[in-house]
Amino acid sequence: MFGFSLVSLYSYYLRRIFRSSGLYPQTIQIDPQTTIHCWLPTKSGFPSKPPLVLIHGFGPSAIWQWRSQVQSLSRHFSLYVPDLVFFGGSSTSSPERSEVFQAASVAKMLEKLGVEQFSVVGTSYGGFVAYNLGRICGEKVEKVVIASSGVSRRRRDNVELLEKAGAEKISDLMLPSTAKDLRTLLRLSVNRRLHIPDCLLNDVIHTLYKENREEKMQLLTGLTIGKEDDVQISPLQQEVLIIWGEFDQIFPLEKAFELRKYMGEKVRMEVINKASHVPQIENPKRFNEIVKSFLLAFPNSST
Repeated sequence: MFGFSLVSLYSYYLRRIFRSSGLYPQTIQIDPQTTIHCWLPTKSGFPSKPPLVLIHGFGPSAIWQWRSQVQSLSRHFSLYVPDLVFFGGSSTSSPERSEVFQAASVAKMLEKLGVEQFSVVGTSYGGFVAYNLGRICGEKVEKVVIASSGVSRRRRDNVELLEKAGAEKISDLMLPSTAKDLRTLLRLSVNRRLHIPDCLLNDVIHTLYKENREEKMQLLTGLTIGKEDDVQISPLQQEVLIIWGEFDQIFPLEKAFELRKYMGEKVRMEVINKASHVPQIENPKRFNEIVKSFLLAFPNSST
């Protein structure tokens, strides 16, 4: 159907960016049922850098969601960038589908790799995973960054999002199957208006959204966060940074203020102006500055 794919070509370019940032891909068998594909730091003669795990959101694999971070952050951190289960090259025969399972799988992977302490950044769905990593791993996690992620969401938040999207099910929005569906998702995710031809949107769907569709639908229904009418989270013991786009329509800015209230006393919040649900892509320079300032405890810098 797609004899030539611009999306596949760009995927090759993204892998080159990751390799030029000192990362290499590896697939790790974490238990008899589950394998995790992850981009790992190469060994070098330089002093070791603090480990940092980047957890992607729902949608394309990690290389697409962290493409604007790896070059900047790899100068300061040993980066671990996994594909969550059923994204990229990660898979499982386990029936588990929750974000808690995703967090436990990442934790097992890091244990296999001998990573004893680390910080974590999670965006959107990845923020659910990052929150649970902090909860599960305790003192092994030094700091937690939650970006554009409605960890404090309630059942009614899903209803409001579906009304905004004009969709019947959350999977219709998060797993687009037509150019129209993908255009709706982009409208809610990105602040500026994008003019993308249907042929390219269809290429994106065919290349990035076709694989493991049934399992990804199960991941959406398997979420534990947002099942109840009340908030079902507790504060983390780590220092927490919340990053949000000013005009986020997937998780409106009010959810960031609500989350800050539930995260306890060791929490800081940053709002990125003129950005929506993917501030790490819309304003990567500012996003990277905020993350480095928080994790390394130095004033914001443009380096």
